[in-house]
Amino acid sequence: MKLVLVSFLLFCFLQNASGQVSGKLVTTSGQPIAFANVLLVSSIDSLLSRATLTNENGAYQLENVSHGFYILRLSNAGYISWESPVFAINDTQQRKDFGVLIMKENAKELGEVVVRSEKRLYQQKPEGIIVNVENSLLTKGSTALQVLERSPGVVINRRDNSIELNGKNGVMVMLNGKLVRMSMEQVVGLLDGMSADDIATIELLTTPPASYDAEGSAGLINIVLKKNRKQGTNGAVALTGGYGYGEKTIGSINLSHNKRDLNLYGSYTFSHNRTYSNMHVISRQNMPFLGGDVFVTGWFTSKAARNSHDATIGLDAKLNPNTSIGANITYNNSRNSPASFTDAAYNVLPDSVLQFTGDNRGANRWNNLVSSVYMEKTLRKVGKINADLDYLYFNNNDHYEVESSFINKQGVQAGTDQMLFAPRQKGVAHTTIQVGVAKIDYSRQVSKKTRLETGIKGAYTQSSSISGIQSLLNGVWTGSGQISNHIFMKEGIGALYASVNSQIDQTTSLVIGARYEYSSTEMEDQKTGENIATRKLGALFPGALLSKKINNESEFQLSYTKRISRPSYNDLASYVGYSDPTAVYTGNPFLKPTITNIIKLGYNYKTYSFSLQFSTDANAIVRYQLTESPARDMLFISPQNLKKLNTITFQTTLPLKVNNWWTMNYGFAGGIRQYKADYTKQPFEKSYFGYSLNFNQSFKMPGDLSAEVSGYYHSLSFDGSRKVKGFGVLNAGIKKELKNNGASFQISVSDILRKERYIIDYGSFTEEAFSIKSHVSFYPESSRFPIIKLSYSRLFGNNKAKVQRSAVTNDEQERIRIQ
Repeated sequence: MKLVLVSFLLFCFLQNASGQVSGKLVTTSGQPIAFANVLLVSSIDSLLSRATLTNENGAYQLENVSHGFYILRLSNAGYISWESPVFAINDTQQRKDFGVLIMKENAKELGEVVVRSEKRLYQQKPEGIIVNVENSLLTKGSTALQVLERSPGVVINRRDNSIELNGKNGVMVMLNGKLVRMSMEQVVGLLDGMSADDIATIELLTTPPASYDAEGSAGLINIVLKKNRKQGTNGAVALTGGYGYGEKTIGSINLSHNKRDLNLYGSYTFSHNRTYSNMHVISRQNMPFLGGDVFVTGWFTSKAARNSHDATIGLDAKLNPNTSIGANITYNNSRNSPASFTDAAYNVLPDSVLQFTGDNRGANRWNNLVSSVYMEKTLRKVGKINADLDYLYFNNNDHYEVESSFINKQGVQAGTDQMLFAPRQKGVAHTTIQVGVAKIDYSRQVSKKTRLETGIKGAYTQSSSISGIQSLLNGVWTGSGQISNHIFMKEGIGALYASVNSQIDQTTSLVIGARYEYSSTEMEDQKTGENIATRKLGALFPGALLSKKINNESEFQLSYTKRISRPSYNDLASYVGYSDPTAVYTGNPFLKPTITNIIKLGYNYKTYSFSLQFSTDANAIVRYQLTESPARDMLFISPQNLKKLNTITFQTTLPLKVNNWWTMNYGFAGGIRQYKADYTKQPFEKSYFGYSLNFNQSFKMPGDLSAEVSGYYHSLSFDGSRKVKGFGVLNAGIKKELKNNGASFQISVSDILRKERYIIDYGSFTEEAFSIKSHVSFYPESSRFPIIKLSYSRLFGNNKAKVQRSAVTNDEQERIRIQ
């Protein structure tokens, strides 16, 4: 089968195409219409094939058009849009000239007002929801993580540094369609230091097609960064200052220089964020190494100051009508100085009391470099080939030192001969990750109603991690194999996919495809030379999507997809981090990958969307679960596998336009979740109903003012053996646009009511390690004081135009990829 596919690809690559579409736009008085939008879309799937603007004479010309069936769409602010009937570009008709077309004025859009084409904030697609974050006033001055947590169905847990999508773990994050191959904690840190000003859209892909990686059992979150394609030299600068518990600053600049066949672009962002959080713990457990039943109560306070730098530089070049190339480099750097303070009492029943105070200070530094090159070439007979090469380098250095006292009522130090009871500990963690990725994608129109997409991809990852804790015992720094490691991992993943898009009739389309992935993973303990894990897995991941248009306003969709979540490097490695004298954070080398099957039924009516999704997960991964060390002398906090997880999820997005100055968007994702676990002392099953609700209301006011109120609520949920209480957040902002200079001022307030908090219970419905029953209350910075930010931004170059000549329809905007 592989030989046949390779032979077919070679045959297809030898083909060539060079169609052309041209014409001219004029007003009713015969005057040329300059800078109007010209879009050429496929009549089969409405995907954009080519796009351009009319020149000063109103003329346009689309070169290098592949053979196929198309619709031409013409639009301009202040004029009634025009759409052509379906037409063909083929061997008998290589050129299509629409001649001179007259566009009529749209009286409703005329006048001395700024005309902008705005996409809906939320848009439903077969593969998931598209969030047009540029349309949210609160984006300015926010981080990528803050914008993401306002998106439908997304839950950010700031205590665990985790991301959920529609109530499930197993999410993979992508930047511009490329997987971020780091642990979730590192990804959260990366997004928390990234300015949201650079983001165009966020794609929440719960059922992505075969052309995407199969990784991510809960789906993919693709963050698409802005790229300015306007001719000439353009740019934007933005400054943000704010305060919550501590000061916050963000400064950014974006530049682009575009000519006919060359696009140069770059950006730089600096951010500073001083944060605060505290946590209160009440716990009861039976710990033999402390003497039996223990009652613990304590406060944990954390402070940190983070400085981040993000820079991107790239170019796109059109070598000839058939060939384009490009390259870009993105660099991220973060310096964090965390400090945490602990004051806890351990009441060893019946009457022994131990008092613990701890001062944990450290420094964390990481660097992330991503470089990419690509080539796009149009071949004969409606064929097109894309080739990409990517390289990622990530380096993280983390060190800390703990000074503590653990004394009884007489002031005598407890457990002086045990590692974690020593008055001084120090820890270190050093991680290096290198990833190389190569892929080739090929697509062609094989018939009037059928399109083929296929490709091959390979990725190689090499990771090294050194971590451990040492304690000062009798004046000597001493370590233990139980709380240290030096792990080396290498992983190779190869993938091959094919997908067929068929227009069965005018109202019915079918996309069917499959992706085969083979992975080989090896982990080795560099200290002992022992092999920790060797895993080889080959699996086929099929997918299908059936769409049926009932009329011009409604459509049904039915899809099936199969996905996988492989344990991350940190999940498998026995990474060790200090928690308190009785517990450490660690990995689990026995974790299994998660295999997920998803069936989704969707219905779209006008701008409203509804979907019902059924999924089954084998070996779903849950993190921060409690287990006992083999010697029962330490508590391990580590990831574990659930035996099974079944979910039924209903999701809807409801955009509402009250009038010309007031619009609303509501999103809901919720349903029944049922799972079974056997890693606790007593196996258990759990079923519950959980949901997430979010909303956004935008107001346009006189005097170039606009305002926005947004919020979200996450209901009570369960994560493995943990019970998590629901909470909600309310945000607001107001913006003032300055006339004629492309500038604006904006003030925003996050968590106005100070309700963001994470209340977690262990042992509430099953017996935990050491029979723990604990109540954890984590309060992030905004629960102490709302975070207020003031932003100033200004556009320059062609970006300053008073009338933004972009009247592309909602559905077309997010499909645009200039080819």
